[in-house]
Amino acid sequence: MSSNFANHEDPRITRTRNLIFNAYLELLREKGFPNLTVQDVTERAGINRVTFYSHFADKYALLDFSIRELFRQEIEKRGFNACQYSVDNLRLLIMAVCEFVSNAHANCSSSDSETQFKSLIETQVKSQIQEILQMWLEQVDSAADLKTITTAASWSLYGLILQWNQDKKKKKLSAEQFADQTLPLIMVILGETKQPAVLSVK
Repeated sequence: MSSNFANHEDPRITRTRNLIFNAYLELLREKGFPNLTVQDVTERAGINRVTFYSHFADKYALLDFSIRELFRQEIEKRGFNACQYSVDNLRLLIMAVCEFVSNAHANCSSSDSETQFKSLIETQVKSQIQEILQMWLEQVDSAADLKTITTAASWSLYGLILQWNQDKKKKKLSAEQFADQTLPLIMVILGETKQPAVLSVK
């Protein structure tokens, strides 16, 4: 899997970071995060440890970067960063986050690393959900407190998705069903700045 980094970055830096990133993704699928080491990544990427540490402080810094990059790619692939705010797009966003969180958590079984792994996922995903929601609302609403409201919506949504992910095997609630169930609640939070009548399905 390739990655597209900053356009103005030195091509050599981009190339090396891509090697590290892609090696990490391969190893993550093979070994899971708790069993993955910096040595594993450097050997797979064909670089030395000095080169690795010139890009990332440790495997957690690489994890933090990779989560943001992977979620950004998912958002761009689905076009959420370019579309307008609508009920349907909000529902699709909820489903996308469900799938991303479920897949990300599947790569961490158990160990002392699990808490930090999940904490990094939470920080990055909540931040990007908030950015998307604020971008959408700014297109149709000039309220001064959009950041507070979109932050509340992103935190609420992420918390509900964590609960869904924990319960999904037992309750067998699909991402689609969960999105339908959760959508009205998130709309109520966002509706404090935007009346539901203004929302329109694309």
